[in-house]
Amino acid sequence: QPCWNEYLTTRIEQNMIVNCTCPISECRAQPTTAFIFSIVSSAEIIAKYEKALLRGYVECCSNLTWCTNPQGCDQILLKDGLGYGAACSKCSWISCFNCSFPEAHYPASCSHMSHMTCAKCNHGFCWRCLKPWSPAHKDYYNCSAMVSKAAWQEKRFHYYNERCTFHHHAREFAMSLRNQVSSIHEMPNIRALSFVLNACKVLEQARKVLAYSCVYSYYNQDTESMDILEQQTESLELHTNAL
Repeated sequence: QPCWNEYLTTRIEQNMIVNCTCPISECRAQPTTAFIFSIVSSAEIIAKYEKALLRGYVECCSNLTWCTNPQGCDQILLKDGLGYGAACSKCSWISCFNCSFPEAHYPASCSHMSHMTCAKCNHGFCWRCLKPWSPAHKDYYNCSAMVSKAAWQEKRFHYYNERCTFHHHAREFAMSLRNQVSSIHEMPNIRALSFVLNACKVLEQARKVLAYSCVYSYYNQDTESMDILEQQTESLELHTNAL
């Protein structure tokens, strides 16, 4: 029993307990949950084992997924019926389940969030598969482009990247402000407190849309639609700054 306890404990701590087999090389038998519970006595190790079981179950079910909140959330979500912009019922984090990007990125499309471009040679590639951004990816950038074009693309990238970064920082500021206001327990005017909290939530959403509008604008080459988008973005930014 001590040998089994040490073996199972090590496998659990190394996150290798799922599909674990007997330590004897020619034996492919897998220890059952009941057997592991009878051998391992540490409550902490058992808790890790139960988390590993749950994690393995979620990974095996194609219709289940974890909340993608980078701040940490252990909520399990059902993918069925959850498309672009689904909110977690526990932490309210809005995720995109159509791609592997951790949050909803409207108005940028999922393909926009996958497309990376080298600032030096202008070569486009998909960050998920690392293959060239071919016509199958809806776009193509030629690595042999002229230096002037590459310089223009680099300048354009830095312009939208700076705007995107600014809006992300402004969004973090709004989130921080909302957390500070939420921590106030004594407030002479409750209506004023509610207004500030609601205003911060609106700011967070607006800054997120503005940030991903930069991503959309960077990849969109349609001049007519860009003119409309820039006008709408400018209007949203003016109202957001005023708020």
